[in-house]
Order: sequence, then structure tokens, then C-alpha cells
Amino acid sequence: MSERYGEYDAEDGTGEPTGEAADWYRQGVQLLEAGDPAAAAQLLTKVALKTPDSAPVLEALARAHFDGGLYEQAVESFAQLAHVSPDDDYAQFGWGLAAAKLGQMDVAVEHLSAAAAMRPEIRHYANALRAARSTLREQTGKKGLADT
Repeated sequence: MSERYGEYDAEDGTGEPTGEAADWYRQGVQLLEAGDPAAAAQLLTKVALKTPDSAPVLEALARAHFDGGLYEQAVESFAQLAHVSPDDDYAQFGWGLAAAKLGQMDVAVEHLSAAAAMRPEIRHYANALRAARSTLREQTGKKGLADT
């Protein structure tokens, strides 16, 4: 990666971005917001290696993976975020959406249910849960976890 991120070179020749992890994080978020999730994911992955328990870093990385269509990595990143912040409804929501994109509807329903239970006032959580339950019912042809 030899592109430039903001005011400084992305790499100093050793495979590491220049500057501090906080700078890398800010640049990664800027790339994500500018619509470049692939570049954001590359940079945020390096930040996550330096700060593996940082919820904001993990959330940004998970969003970059999801927005870049890297749903397996998004599931992993959202799961790591949920492990670091068990009460994070957005981690559960993202985990569920990424699992749904992979066709893992039972996993999607589980995590979307958790997000909706944590924040029942957020309508798009409930809407995503209804859609996942419906898809799971269609896939399995039976009731059960999809109807809970």
C-alpha cells in the first residue's frame, strides 16, 4: 500500500503506516466515510492489531468489512466487538446482518434478536429481525428458532 492517507505517507517502507495508532484510526474512519471500505479495512486491521480491545476500532473495522462486502470478516469483527463490549447492541446487529448476508439465518436471528431486545426502540433492528425470521422459515419450512 503506497497510497497517501491524509497528510502523511501510509507506509514508511516497513509495512507499517506512519504516525500513531490514533492517527491510523482517524484516517481509517475518514476512508470509510469517503466510501473506500477496502482501504479503510487495510488500515484499520493494522490499528486493531495494535489495540485489539478498542471498541471504536473494532466497530470501524467491522463496518469497513461489511461495507466492502467482506461478510465473513465482518462476522469475525462484529463477534470480536461483541466479546469486548457484550452490551453493544450495534455489535449484535452488525453480526446478525453479516451472518444474513452469508445465508447463516439461524445465526442472524440469534444476534438480531439480541440487538432488538437490547434496543427495542430501534425500528430497523426489529425490521431486520422480522426479515431474517421470515427467510429462516422459508429455508427450513418449519417453526422454531425463527418464531421466538
